[in-house]
Amino acid sequence: MLNPNLDEIQLTKDDYERYSRHLILPEVGLEGQKRLKAASILCVGTGGLGSPLLLYLAAAGVGRLGIVDFDVVDFSNLQRQVIHGTSWVGKPKIESAKNRILEINPYCQVDLYETQFTSENALKIAEPYDMIIDGTDNFPTRYLVNDTCVLQNKPNVYGSIFRFEGQATVFNYEGGPNYRDLYPEPPPPGLVPSCAEGGVLGILPGIIGVIQATEAIKIILGQGTTLSGRLLLFNALDMKFRELKLRPNPERPVIEKLIDYEMFCGIPQAKAAEAEQQAAIPEMTVTELKQVLDGGAKDYVLLDVRNPNEYEIAKIPGSVLVPLPDIENGQGVEKVRSLLNGDRLIVHCKMGGRSMKALGILKSAGIDGTNVKGGIQAWSR
Repeated sequence: MLNPNLDEIQLTKDDYERYSRHLILPEVGLEGQKRLKAASILCVGTGGLGSPLLLYLAAAGVGRLGIVDFDVVDFSNLQRQVIHGTSWVGKPKIESAKNRILEINPYCQVDLYETQFTSENALKIAEPYDMIIDGTDNFPTRYLVNDTCVLQNKPNVYGSIFRFEGQATVFNYEGGPNYRDLYPEPPPPGLVPSCAEGGVLGILPGIIGVIQATEAIKIILGQGTTLSGRLLLFNALDMKFRELKLRPNPERPVIEKLIDYEMFCGIPQAKAAEAEQQAAIPEMTVTELKQVLDGGAKDYVLLDVRNPNEYEIAKIPGSVLVPLPDIENGQGVEKVRSLLNGDRLIVHCKMGGRSMKALGILKSAGIDGTNVKGGIQAWSR
């Protein structure tokens, strides 16, 4: 309800005290604070982006927040997902988020949807809210959020992060472009590494998430110039912002219904191809690997295809580092060939995915090997 009946919205004595710094801003004032209290926002994801934006939206006085997430808090989340704490590790993220939100603002209505956001439930979940903020980290859900907003004529406040770089914009607002104008087609599965594979500076999602929250509040207030039609790019290493112009594509396909976004992004096809590849490449468990290492055999090469900085943190004794990018560009293939000298090849990475990919490339070059299931994470456990 971006144009609520403000006569029906009343601020309490506590509201006047809590939002006093807002009330003296001419761009907010009494009317703006009532707008915030009447507003409802759905946030898909309570990870790196969802954490800061939910905190600031609650603190600003947004009256109703919906949260969609089905994950639990992990220790590795705490480096950037500041809405969660150590005591919540192993518990649902949405419960952790609600607990923190109500500590900040006990008058905020928090709706929890402990489920995956899917084509089957998206329209129903999104229907009561004024806008959606995209705090997700995968392409199928981003397209789903976009198409849901288009079908329900809601703004889509978008952000994404990777390593030291982030981007933000507002889609589907006042005739502006939507996500499909920026990415008409999804990239091939696996082409864009996840934060789990490539890493992310913990502070970065805080910056992008706060920008998303700022845009949401400006839309509610009807103040300022939003990022609609502009893609804001941020590089934390250089501390530089720049902009790209976005325009609606007149030839863009009309969105008439929600589709199978996993299929649209090629996920099932990629998984089938990966399964076929894996069937042709033998695997061993870390227990079996330990037996090889402890057995004193010398007729093998244990190859680590992670990045050099990962190798510095932890390594399996006796392993040799040849990063996957080197194997992909061909230089590493010849290095592996020279290392083998007739010995058998055993390959591992962090969790088993990159090593399987490396073995596929090596196999096409005539080099066979065995993949270590679960990688160094399984070894550590």
